[in-house]
Amino acid sequence: MAASTGFRVTETQPTPNPNALKFVLDRAISENPVSFFTAASANGHPLATRLFAIPGVTTLLLLNDFVTVNKSPEKAWGEITPQVKKVLASG
Repeated sequence: MAASTGFRVTETQPTPNPNALKFVLDRAISENPVSFFTAASANGHPLATRLFAIPGVTTLLLLNDFVTVNKSPEKAWGEITPQVKKVLASG
């Protein structure tokens, strides 16, 4: 994807799981749910591959206008959130 097709995060929402955060986007990212449980499973999906490159990201769910990111418990959201937003903005 070109940089001009990036996504703007309009809101972040907590989930019942403290290690998961929902990033609401300015438009749809996927019409059907797409889950990635490992970095290897993201092969062929450039955006998911870049999100998994962020230290601490463990799983991803893409659906409609949001991405839910799960992180490892030892990582803080303050470390991960800005990186997730940057990757999403780059498309």
